Amino acid sequence: MKYNPLGRSGISVSEICLGTMTWGSQNSEAEAHEQMNTAVSKGVNFFDTAELYPVTPASAETYGDTERLIGSWFKARGKRDDIVLATKVAGPGRPYIRGGSPMTPASMAEALDNSLQRLGTDYVDLYQLHWPNRGHYHFRQAWTYDPSRQNTAEVLDDLASLLEALDGFVKAGKVRAVGVSNDTAWGVGKMLEIAESHGYPRVASIQNEYNLLYRTFDLDLAELSHHEDVGLLTYSPLAQGLLSGKYLGGIVPAGSRAAINGDLGGRLTPHQEPAVAAYREIADRLGLELTQLALAFCLTRPFMTSVIIGATSMAQLETCIGAADVSLSKEVLAEIAAVHRRFPMPI
Repeated sequence: MKYNPLGRSGISVSEICLGTMTWGSQNSEAEAHEQMNTAVSKGVNFFDTAELYPVTPASAETYGDTERLIGSWFKARGKRDDIVLATKVAGPGRPYIRGGSPMTPASMAEALDNSLQRLGTDYVDLYQLHWPNRGHYHFRQAWTYDPSRQNTAEVLDDLASLLEALDGFVKAGKVRAVGVSNDTAWGVGKMLEIAESHGYPRVASIQNEYNLLYRTFDLDLAELSHHEDVGLLTYSPLAQGLLSGKYLGGIVPAGSRAAINGDLGGRLTPHQEPAVAAYREIADRLGLELTQLALAFCLTRPFMTSVIIGATSMAQLETCIGAADVSLSKEVLAEIAAVHRRFPMPI
Protein backbone atom coordinates (compact mmCIF):
# COMPACT_ATOMS: atom_id res chain seq x y z
CA MET A 1 0.00 0.00 0.00
CA LYS A 2 1.30 3.43 -0.95
CA TYR A 3 0.83 6.44 1.36
CA ASN A 4 0.45 10.05 0.26
CA PRO A 5 0.62 13.40 2.05
CA LEU A 6 -2.75 14.96 2.86
CA GLY A 7 -2.06 18.40 1.45
CA ARG A 8 0.35 20.29 3.68
CA SER A 9 -1.23 18.96 6.88
CA GLY A 10 1.64 16.62 7.78
CA ILE A 11 -0.80 13.70 7.79
CA SER A 12 -0.07 10.63 5.63
CA VAL A 13 -2.97 8.60 4.17
CA SER A 14 -3.20 5.33 2.28
CA GLU A 15 -3.91 5.66 -1.45
CA ILE A 16 -7.01 3.54 -0.86
CA CYS A 17 -9.53 5.04 1.55
CA LEU A 18 -12.35 2.96 3.01
CA GLY A 19 -15.71 4.54 2.24
CA THR A 20 -18.63 3.87 4.53
CA MET A 21 -21.84 5.22 3.00
CA THR A 22 -23.68 1.86 2.97
CA TRP A 23 -23.06 0.97 6.60
CA GLY A 24 -26.26 1.01 8.60
CA SER A 25 -28.54 0.30 5.64
CA GLN A 26 -27.03 -2.18 3.16
CA ASN A 27 -24.39 -3.31 5.68
CA SER A 28 -24.85 -4.38 9.29
CA GLU A 29 -22.65 -3.45 12.24
CA ALA A 30 -20.87 -6.81 12.05
CA GLU A 31 -20.22 -6.37 8.32
CA ALA A 32 -18.93 -2.83 8.84
CA HIS A 33 -16.54 -4.06 11.55
CA GLU A 34 -15.33 -6.86 9.27
CA GLN A 35 -14.67 -4.38 6.47
CA MET A 36 -12.66 -2.11 8.76
CA ASN A 37 -10.64 -5.00 10.18
CA THR A 38 -9.85 -6.36 6.72
CA ALA A 39 -8.95 -2.97 5.27
CA VAL A 40 -6.56 -2.23 8.13
CA SER A 41 -4.93 -5.65 7.72
CA LYS A 42 -4.18 -4.71 4.10
CA GLY A 43 -2.56 -1.39 4.93
CA VAL A 44 -5.52 0.99 4.71
CA ASN A 45 -5.22 3.68 7.39
CA PHE A 46 -7.85 6.12 6.06
CA PHE A 47 -11.64 5.97 6.61
CA ASP A 48 -14.14 8.47 5.21
CA THR A 49 -17.65 9.03 6.55
CA ALA A 50 -20.20 11.84 7.02
CA GLU A 51 -22.96 12.80 9.38
CA LEU A 52 -25.39 12.22 6.47
CA TYR A 53 -24.51 8.53 6.01
CA PRO A 54 -25.80 5.96 5.19
CA VAL A 55 -27.22 7.02 1.82
CA THR A 56 -28.70 3.73 0.56
CA PRO A 57 -31.08 5.40 0.97
CA ALA A 58 -30.46 8.57 2.96
CA SER A 59 -33.19 9.15 5.51
CA ALA A 60 -34.04 10.80 8.79
CA GLU A 61 -34.36 7.35 10.35
CA THR A 62 -30.81 6.26 9.54
CA TYR A 63 -29.09 9.68 9.75
CA GLY A 64 -25.83 9.34 11.70
CA ASP A 65 -25.90 5.55 11.89
CA THR A 66 -22.67 5.07 9.92
CA GLU A 67 -20.72 7.21 12.36
CA ARG A 68 -22.23 5.18 15.23
CA LEU A 69 -20.97 1.93 13.69
CA ILE A 70 -17.47 3.35 13.34
CA GLY A 71 -17.67 4.49 16.95
CA SER A 72 -18.59 1.00 18.12
CA TRP A 73 -15.58 -0.38 16.21
CA PHE A 74 -13.23 2.08 17.91
CA LYS A 75 -14.73 1.19 21.27
CA ALA A 76 -14.16 -2.53 20.65
CA ARG A 77 -10.72 -2.19 19.05
CA GLY A 78 -9.07 0.88 20.52
CA LYS A 79 -5.95 2.18 18.75
CA ARG A 80 -7.80 5.30 17.56
CA ASP A 81 -4.54 7.02 16.58
CA ASP A 82 -3.78 4.29 13.99
CA ILE A 83 -6.61 5.56 11.79
CA VAL A 84 -6.91 8.79 9.82
CA LEU A 85 -10.60 9.49 10.22
CA ALA A 86 -12.48 11.90 7.97
CA THR A 87 -16.07 13.03 8.34
CA LYS A 88 -18.23 15.79 6.88
CA VAL A 89 -20.75 18.39 7.95
CA ALA A 90 -23.83 18.51 5.72
CA GLY A 91 -24.59 21.57 3.65
CA PRO A 92 -28.09 22.97 3.11
CA GLY A 93 -31.09 21.17 1.68
CA ARG A 94 -31.81 18.18 3.95
CA PRO A 95 -34.87 19.12 6.05
CA TYR A 96 -34.08 16.54 8.73
CA ILE A 97 -30.55 17.93 9.24
CA ARG A 98 -30.84 21.20 11.17
CA GLY A 99 -33.96 22.12 9.21
CA GLY A 100 -32.09 22.09 5.89
CA SER A 101 -30.38 25.38 6.74
CA PRO A 102 -27.02 26.51 5.34
CA MET A 103 -23.86 25.86 7.32
CA THR A 104 -23.06 28.49 9.93
CA PRO A 105 -20.37 28.57 12.62
CA ALA A 106 -22.98 27.63 15.24
CA SER A 107 -24.51 24.78 13.24
CA MET A 108 -21.05 23.43 12.36
CA ALA A 109 -20.07 23.41 16.04
CA GLU A 110 -23.25 21.47 16.83
CA ALA A 111 -22.65 19.06 13.95
CA LEU A 112 -19.03 18.41 14.92
CA ASP A 113 -19.85 17.72 18.55
CA ASN A 114 -22.61 15.31 17.54
CA SER A 115 -20.27 13.53 15.11
CA LEU A 116 -17.59 13.20 17.77
CA GLN A 117 -20.12 11.70 20.16
CA ARG A 118 -21.33 9.17 17.59
CA LEU A 119 -17.78 8.30 16.57
CA GLY A 120 -16.68 7.86 20.17
CA THR A 121 -13.61 10.07 19.77
CA ASP A 122 -12.53 13.52 20.87
CA TYR A 123 -11.09 14.51 17.47
CA VAL A 124 -11.37 13.87 13.74
CA ASP A 125 -8.31 14.01 11.51
CA LEU A 126 -10.08 15.64 8.55
CA TYR A 127 -13.29 17.67 8.81
CA GLN A 128 -14.89 18.46 5.46
CA LEU A 129 -17.68 20.72 4.23
CA HIS A 130 -19.89 18.19 2.41
CA TRP A 131 -21.19 20.68 -0.16
CA PRO A 132 -21.00 24.48 -0.30
CA ASN A 133 -23.76 26.83 0.82
CA ARG A 134 -23.67 28.69 -2.49
CA GLY A 135 -24.45 25.66 -4.67
CA HIS A 136 -22.26 23.75 -7.12
CA TYR A 137 -22.26 21.71 -10.35
CA HIS A 138 -21.80 18.26 -8.83
CA PHE A 139 -24.50 15.60 -8.28
CA ARG A 140 -25.42 15.87 -12.01
CA GLN A 141 -26.16 19.59 -11.75
CA ALA A 142 -23.66 20.64 -14.43
CA TRP A 143 -26.47 20.90 -16.97
CA THR A 144 -28.21 23.71 -15.06
CA TYR A 145 -25.32 25.26 -13.12
CA ASP A 146 -25.40 29.08 -13.16
CA PRO A 147 -22.95 30.84 -10.82
CA SER A 148 -24.04 34.26 -12.17
CA ARG A 149 -26.78 34.16 -9.52
CA GLN A 150 -24.23 34.25 -6.71
CA ASN A 151 -23.50 37.46 -4.78
CA THR A 152 -19.72 37.63 -4.61
CA ALA A 153 -19.46 39.65 -1.40
CA GLU A 154 -21.93 37.40 0.40
CA VAL A 155 -20.12 34.25 -0.73
CA LEU A 156 -16.74 35.57 0.43
CA ASP A 157 -18.16 36.59 3.80
CA ASP A 158 -19.68 33.12 4.15
CA LEU A 159 -16.39 31.39 3.33
CA ALA A 160 -14.52 33.57 5.81
CA SER A 161 -16.99 32.79 8.60
CA LEU A 162 -16.82 29.04 7.95
CA LEU A 163 -13.03 29.09 7.91
CA GLU A 164 -12.99 31.05 11.17
CA ALA A 165 -15.19 28.34 12.70
CA LEU A 166 -12.89 25.62 11.40
CA ASP A 167 -9.94 27.49 12.86
CA GLY A 168 -11.65 27.36 16.24
CA PHE A 169 -12.16 23.60 15.93
CA VAL A 170 -8.47 23.10 15.14
CA LYS A 171 -7.34 25.27 18.04
CA ALA A 172 -9.68 23.36 20.36
CA GLY A 173 -8.03 20.09 19.32
CA LYS A 174 -11.24 18.67 17.83
CA VAL A 175 -9.97 18.74 14.21
CA ARG A 176 -6.48 18.20 12.78
CA ALA A 177 -7.04 19.26 9.15
CA VAL A 178 -9.87 20.71 7.05
CA GLY A 179 -11.17 19.92 3.59
CA VAL A 180 -14.00 20.54 1.17
CA SER A 181 -16.23 18.36 -0.96
CA ASN A 182 -18.26 19.01 -4.11
CA ASP A 183 -16.50 22.33 -4.59
CA THR A 184 -14.99 24.31 -7.44
CA ALA A 185 -11.60 25.73 -8.35
CA TRP A 186 -12.74 29.29 -7.60
CA GLY A 187 -14.23 28.29 -4.26
CA VAL A 188 -11.14 26.43 -3.09
CA GLY A 189 -8.84 29.16 -4.39
CA LYS A 190 -10.70 31.81 -2.42
CA MET A 191 -10.65 29.67 0.72
CA LEU A 192 -6.88 29.34 0.37
CA GLU A 193 -6.53 33.11 0.01
CA ILE A 194 -8.73 33.81 3.04
CA ALA A 195 -6.92 31.21 5.14
CA GLU A 196 -3.53 32.66 4.28
CA SER A 197 -4.55 36.25 4.99
CA HIS A 198 -6.20 35.44 8.34
CA GLY A 199 -4.02 32.59 9.59
CA TYR A 200 -6.85 30.06 9.32
CA PRO A 201 -6.23 26.37 8.57
CA ARG A 202 -5.45 25.63 4.96
CA VAL A 203 -7.72 23.43 2.83
CA ALA A 204 -5.89 20.09 2.68
CA SER A 205 -8.06 18.17 0.22
CA ILE A 206 -11.01 18.22 -2.15
CA GLN A 207 -13.45 15.31 -2.10
CA ASN A 208 -15.16 15.38 -5.50
CA GLU A 209 -16.47 12.71 -7.81
CA TYR A 210 -13.93 11.40 -10.30
CA ASN A 211 -14.03 8.29 -12.46
CA LEU A 212 -13.66 7.13 -16.05
CA LEU A 213 -17.11 8.54 -16.83
CA TYR A 214 -16.80 11.87 -14.98
CA ARG A 215 -13.48 13.68 -15.29
CA THR A 216 -14.14 17.38 -14.66
CA PHE A 217 -11.25 17.40 -12.17
CA ASP A 218 -8.80 16.98 -15.06
CA LEU A 219 -9.13 20.69 -15.89
CA ASP A 220 -8.99 23.75 -13.58
CA LEU A 221 -9.04 21.72 -10.37
CA ALA A 222 -6.05 19.68 -11.53
CA GLU A 223 -4.11 22.92 -12.02
CA LEU A 224 -5.11 24.20 -8.58
CA SER A 225 -4.24 20.84 -7.03
CA HIS A 226 -0.76 20.88 -8.56
CA HIS A 227 0.19 24.41 -7.59
CA GLU A 228 -1.46 24.51 -4.17
CA ASP A 229 -0.89 20.93 -2.89
CA VAL A 230 -4.61 20.30 -2.44
CA GLY A 231 -5.13 16.70 -3.50
CA LEU A 232 -8.24 14.88 -4.64
CA LEU A 233 -10.05 12.33 -2.52
CA THR A 234 -12.25 10.84 -5.17
CA TYR A 235 -15.67 9.50 -4.32
CA SER A 236 -17.67 7.25 -6.65
CA PRO A 237 -14.55 6.02 -8.51
CA LEU A 238 -16.82 3.28 -9.92
CA ALA A 239 -19.62 5.74 -10.75
CA GLN A 240 -21.90 4.17 -8.14
CA GLY A 241 -21.24 0.71 -9.58
CA LEU A 242 -21.63 1.48 -13.29
CA LEU A 243 -17.92 0.71 -13.74
CA SER A 244 -18.36 -2.77 -12.37
CA GLY A 245 -20.28 -3.52 -15.58
CA LYS A 246 -23.14 -5.11 -13.64
CA TYR A 247 -25.75 -2.72 -15.06
CA LEU A 248 -24.85 -3.25 -18.73
CA GLY A 249 -27.79 -4.25 -20.88
CA GLY A 250 -30.27 -2.62 -18.55
CA ILE A 251 -29.77 -5.24 -15.82
CA VAL A 252 -30.48 -4.08 -12.26
CA PRO A 253 -29.35 -6.83 -9.86
CA ALA A 254 -31.47 -7.39 -6.77
CA GLY A 255 -29.99 -5.69 -3.73
CA SER A 256 -27.76 -3.42 -5.82
CA ARG A 257 -27.56 0.32 -5.27
CA ALA A 258 -29.67 0.97 -8.37
CA ALA A 259 -32.37 -1.29 -6.95
CA ILE A 260 -32.43 0.99 -3.89
CA ASN A 261 -31.60 4.43 -5.28
CA GLY A 262 -33.18 4.24 -8.72
CA ASP A 263 -31.09 5.95 -11.38
CA LEU A 264 -27.94 6.21 -9.22
CA GLY A 265 -28.28 9.94 -8.78
CA GLY A 266 -28.80 10.54 -12.51
CA ARG A 267 -25.86 8.35 -13.59
CA LEU A 268 -27.85 5.38 -14.85
CA THR A 269 -28.75 6.65 -18.32
CA PRO A 270 -28.41 5.15 -21.83
CA HIS A 271 -25.48 7.51 -22.50
CA GLN A 272 -23.14 5.61 -20.19
CA GLU A 273 -23.69 2.17 -21.76
CA PRO A 274 -21.34 2.45 -24.77
CA ALA A 275 -18.60 4.04 -22.67
CA VAL A 276 -18.78 1.35 -19.99
CA ALA A 277 -18.80 -1.35 -22.67
CA ALA A 278 -15.70 0.15 -24.29
CA TYR A 279 -13.82 0.24 -20.99
CA ARG A 280 -14.86 -3.33 -20.26
CA GLU A 281 -13.37 -4.42 -23.59
CA ILE A 282 -10.02 -3.02 -22.47
CA ALA A 283 -10.30 -4.76 -19.09
CA ASP A 284 -11.24 -8.07 -20.73
CA ARG A 285 -8.18 -7.95 -22.99
CA LEU A 286 -5.98 -7.40 -19.94
CA GLY A 287 -7.64 -10.18 -17.98
CA LEU A 288 -8.75 -7.65 -15.36
CA GLU A 289 -12.08 -7.00 -13.74
CA LEU A 290 -13.48 -3.69 -14.98
CA THR A 291 -13.65 -2.58 -11.35
CA GLN A 292 -9.89 -2.88 -10.97
CA LEU A 293 -9.17 -1.15 -14.29
CA ALA A 294 -11.31 1.79 -13.21
CA LEU A 295 -9.71 2.09 -9.78
CA ALA A 296 -6.18 1.56 -11.08
CA PHE A 297 -6.74 4.36 -13.59
CA CYS A 298 -7.74 6.74 -10.79
CA LEU A 299 -4.57 5.83 -8.91
CA THR A 300 -2.44 6.95 -11.90
CA ARG A 301 -3.68 10.54 -11.76
CA PRO A 302 -1.03 12.99 -10.49
CA PHE A 303 -3.54 14.91 -8.35
CA MET A 304 -4.88 11.82 -6.57
CA THR A 305 -4.31 11.69 -2.83
CA SER A 306 -6.65 8.76 -2.13
CA VAL A 307 -9.38 6.77 -3.89
CA ILE A 308 -12.43 6.19 -1.71
CA ILE A 309 -13.79 2.70 -2.27
CA GLY A 310 -17.11 1.32 -1.10
CA ALA A 311 -18.24 -2.29 -0.87
CA THR A 312 -21.27 -4.19 0.33
CA SER A 313 -19.55 -7.59 0.30
CA MET A 314 -16.14 -8.81 1.37
CA ALA A 315 -15.45 -10.06 -2.16
CA GLN A 316 -16.03 -6.56 -3.50
CA LEU A 317 -13.79 -5.11 -0.80
CA GLU A 318 -10.94 -7.51 -1.64
CA THR A 319 -11.23 -6.68 -5.35
CA CYS A 320 -11.22 -2.94 -4.74
CA ILE A 321 -8.24 -2.95 -2.38
CA GLY A 322 -6.42 -5.22 -4.81
CA ALA A 323 -6.52 -2.47 -7.43
CA ALA A 324 -3.59 -0.87 -5.59
CA ASP A 325 -1.42 -3.68 -6.98
CA VAL A 326 -2.54 -3.20 -10.61
CA SER A 327 -0.16 -1.36 -12.91
CA LEU A 328 -1.41 0.12 -16.20
CA SER A 329 1.06 0.50 -19.08
CA LYS A 330 1.39 3.59 -21.26
CA GLU A 331 -0.32 1.66 -24.04
CA VAL A 332 -3.33 0.87 -21.86
CA LEU A 333 -3.55 4.46 -20.68
CA ALA A 334 -3.54 5.53 -24.33
CA GLU A 335 -6.47 3.17 -25.01
CA ILE A 336 -8.34 4.67 -22.06
CA ALA A 337 -7.63 8.17 -23.37
CA ALA A 338 -9.06 7.21 -26.76
CA VAL A 339 -12.29 5.97 -25.20
CA HIS A 340 -12.52 9.15 -23.12
CA ARG A 341 -12.15 11.20 -26.30
CA ARG A 342 -15.10 9.31 -27.80
CA PHE A 343 -17.25 9.55 -24.66
CA PRO A 344 -16.05 12.64 -22.77
CA MET A 345 -19.05 13.15 -20.48
CA PRO A 346 -21.46 10.19 -20.57
CA ILE A 347 -22.91 10.95 -17.14
